[in-house]
Amino acid sequence: MQVSQIFALSLQSIKTNKLRTILTILGVVVGIFSIIVIMTVITMLQNSIESGMQFLSKNTFQINKFPAIHTGDPGEWAKYRNRKDITLDDFYRLDGLLKNAKYVGAEQGRGGRTVKIGNKETNPNIYILGVTMGAFYTHNVTINEGRPLRQTDIDNSTDVCILGNDVVTKLFPFGGALNKTVKIDNRPYYVIGTFEPMPSFFGQSEDNFVILPISSYQAQYGKTGRSVSITVMSNSKVDYNPIIEQTIGYMRTIRKVKPGEDNDFEIFSNESILSQINNITGGVKIGAMAVSIIALLAAGVGIMNIMLVSVTERTKEIGIRKAIGAKKSTILTQFLFEAIVLCLFGGFIGIFLGVSIGNIAGSFLKAETAIPYGWVAIGLGLCILVGIIFGTYPAYKAANLDPIEALRYE
Repeated sequence: MQVSQIFALSLQSIKTNKLRTILTILGVVVGIFSIIVIMTVITMLQNSIESGMQFLSKNTFQINKFPAIHTGDPGEWAKYRNRKDITLDDFYRLDGLLKNAKYVGAEQGRGGRTVKIGNKETNPNIYILGVTMGAFYTHNVTINEGRPLRQTDIDNSTDVCILGNDVVTKLFPFGGALNKTVKIDNRPYYVIGTFEPMPSFFGQSEDNFVILPISSYQAQYGKTGRSVSITVMSNSKVDYNPIIEQTIGYMRTIRKVKPGEDNDFEIFSNESILSQINNITGGVKIGAMAVSIIALLAAGVGIMNIMLVSVTERTKEIGIRKAIGAKKSTILTQFLFEAIVLCLFGGFIGIFLGVSIGNIAGSFLKAETAIPYGWVAIGLGLCILVGIIFGTYPAYKAANLDPIEALRYE
């Protein structure tokens, strides 16, 4: 018999016992659904994080007083809080030592500010960031109108600014932001440029910021009280890791960290943050896989029992087919196909429900819609594997029935 004929016979057998088929595949549906719904939500979160975390340019890392992601207890956070602030002097010393880097920059900022012009003002959620030229180049931002900062702006502490898209939209809904003067904490700044919109982060805008020369920022807000962040860009991917190693050594020297002591600063990049997030979600993935496998094993036992019942019910049919020349391999293949088809039916239903409900759940977190294609393939593979493992014995039993005894069976 051709494979298509065997497949058609398998479908016909499944259709004749619809209720039993539904109850049999229910365990498969639960198993596949449990893993796909969790992986869909995780994929949505990871995609949203990945698109929103690209704030540093390629081959760039940042040095901070605090870690980018903290998962410890309050006591561990106190350790970071008690570290010395990274200062602008630390940056200048590092910049002088790190000759092989493409750019070395510094930035310092604070949030919760309001930007005003005339009788218009933004919400008090604007982040003010003072930067050096190196920091300006190491960030993944693009000028929309006007010009970027210049070294003379920093050297002369010029009161100029570049506005993020949220500030432009709020204060200048009809355009015309260039060459205007806005006020930040009652200090006037001349607008020299605007930025193109950046990707949102879980539905939240990342455009609520204003860039100033770091000298102007410190003239207004002071040099102390806020740690400076240092950004470093290597010339290529090849020298990226060597630059990190050099930076660690220089920073330990600058900050007088004794041999054997832990670094009193953190180094991270877009990639390292995403790696940390993957480590955090890794446990969830393992848990989801364990639940899915347990459910599929239970479903597999149910499929084996149903297939054994089916073999018993169809003993005479098997005897007739063998009497007119059906081979053992044909009988075995047919029953094995039935077990696999049962599992795949359950798998497709579980995948559909998992992806649909996962995206609905993720939408409440403002995450981007996603389909975990890799896990869909794994789910289907598990379905086929369960069908083969738990369908082999019933298929073998059917194939090895004695045709004479089978024909006598009532």
